[in-house]
Amino acid sequence: MDKKEMTCIVCPMGCCLEIETDGSHYKITGNRCKRGEEYAVRELISPMRVLTSTVRLKNSYIRKLPVRTNGAIPKSLMFDCIDVLKTIELEPPVKIGDVIVKNILNTGVNVISSRSI
Repeated sequence: MDKKEMTCIVCPMGCCLEIETDGSHYKITGNRCKRGEEYAVRELISPMRVLTSTVRLKNSYIRKLPVRTNGAIPKSLMFDCIDVLKTIELEPPVKIGDVIVKNILNTGVNVISSRSI
């Protein structure tokens, strides 16, 4: 059996989880709630993250616009998404919540502005 340790980030408790797996079954210990167990399995099978980054601005006194995904994307696609964002250059005005990239890398998740400029 493989053993793995991780800290649960679902709630502020930060439980230390220990996961034992034989490939098809999971035994999770250390969680104080059901959400920790669900988090551990989801994190082992397909880790997901919200991406925060910046894109370039031209003709603006501010050079970078903060952006983020409006949902979680597979962790394995993070650097590919960053490569897409490196190719983007915008001009103001941009409002908070504006879609910068729709359906990035066919994930069903949009990249949106985190600031108005």
